[in-house]
Amino acid sequence: MNATDRTPADLLSSALAADPGRPLVTFYDDATGERVELSVATFANWVAKTANLLQDELSVEPGDRVALLLPAHWQTAVWLLACASVGVVADVAGDPAAADVAVSGPDPESLEAARACSGARIALALRPLGGRFPQPPEGFSDYAVEVPGQSDRFVPYAPVDPEEPALIVAGREFTGAEVVERARAEAPELGLTGPGSRILSGRSYDTWEGLNTGLYGPLATGGSVVLCRNLDLLGGDALDKRVESERATVIAR
Repeated sequence: MNATDRTPADLLSSALAADPGRPLVTFYDDATGERVELSVATFANWVAKTANLLQDELSVEPGDRVALLLPAHWQTAVWLLACASVGVVADVAGDPAAADVAVSGPDPESLEAARACSGARIALALRPLGGRFPQPPEGFSDYAVEVPGQSDRFVPYAPVDPEEPALIVAGREFTGAEVVERARAEAPELGLTGPGSRILSGRSYDTWEGLNTGLYGPLATGGSVVLCRNLDLLGGDALDKRVESERATVIAR
């Protein structure tokens, strides 16, 4: 990673320039048996399309707030980087009533909470391969319907200021620069020693620690993450086999 990278979007750009074909996010859902692996290039493509959706279709501007009512999931990671690319604030588990856009998963509680947003509302089915809802929830646009037609290349209308707010999680606000700096500073204690490091994370995305192990830390160090949802359903022997098969160098639970 380049020392000049100041935002999470900068980190992704550097990863794309360095080795677009390497794995970045490998996702498991142990409640459904789903596994999906995204290379840097594939992940960046999803981020570009989602950033274009935010900027062009939803008309968000730097400083606007996007409430992310989503679990630890590869599509959540995409939204976090898309928000960073546009310069809007990703408010993880934030108050939809105070947000310009609300993004919800498929569970009824999240959908009901997201209806408090007076702006655009997007729903994610979180189905394998980014599949769409059989029937979109009333009052929501289906992400899987809206995003495929977006451009594969994203250029922000205004440069993203690394000193402006970029992330809110567990009541703490971070600028883009703080996300990058903290991810780099905490990498050694997580066991992320540089390119080739691969962390298996079963942590949720509703804390800084979960976001750092599950996205920002690996991205900041040139590593990769095996992101596991419902990891508590996996037995000890099966976990050992996954660590071995995925060549994980460190585990965060």
